Amino acid sequence: MGEMMKTLKILSVMLCYPQSDMQMALDEMAEVLEQENLVPERQRWAVQDLMRKMAQTDLMELQERYVRLFDRGRALSLHLFEHIHGESRDRGQAMVNLLHIYQQHGFSLNIRELPDYLPLFLEYLAQRPLAEALDMLGDALHVIALLGARLAERGSDYHVVFDALSALVGEPADISDIRQQVAQEGPDPSVVNMDKLWEEEVVTFLASQDDCAGRHLGPDMVQPLHWRSCAASTPSATPTHSR
Repeated sequence: MGEMMKTLKILSVMLCYPQSDMQMALDEMAEVLEQENLVPERQRWAVQDLMRKMAQTDLMELQERYVRLFDRGRALSLHLFEHIHGESRDRGQAMVNLLHIYQQHGFSLNIRELPDYLPLFLEYLAQRPLAEALDMLGDALHVIALLGARLAERGSDYHVVFDALSALVGEPADISDIRQQVAQEGPDPSVVNMDKLWEEEVVTFLASQDDCAGRHLGPDMVQPLHWRSCAASTPSATPTHSR
């Protein structure tokens, strides 16, 4: 097992959809981060502070917050290659290559998982030797720094997890440029388009109901559908797969 197993595994869990068992383990995870002392002090304390906040927050609120951030648009996708290749064929080949690396080292995925999903990637790295894990983490550094900057710009405490990952290998030299780029970004087009599409669907649905004589929906009877969609940075999106 890799020397960084617990630290990277914990950071992986922090980026997964919140569950009750995770919430109950937050105090223990904070202690492990302190004991391993692999994340620099400032970033480690920030992650531990986030853990304390999450432990004191209602689980449903944590889950809703997570979905709003990571499942409603493309800019905060936790699928790494979407930020590099979008929906091009290059992304497919990159995932095949990464999957081959996983298989070479006996790391198996279930049928619903995509290999470029960040929590899954971190879980794999947690099982590798320290030098190898840092090297592969460094390959993803620009995407990690970009996501962290976008979360910070949105005022989300989740950015501290990405800051901790960046601190393990050192911030990219162009971090100032990344932050400036993020500061100039407008609303996530995929979220805007999704909201517009939903509004159009509701209007169409209500109009069709009005055509039915004597049948009208009250305002409290309009129930939106809920699904988990993948965030991407390109015009089309793929389903979210998480462990």
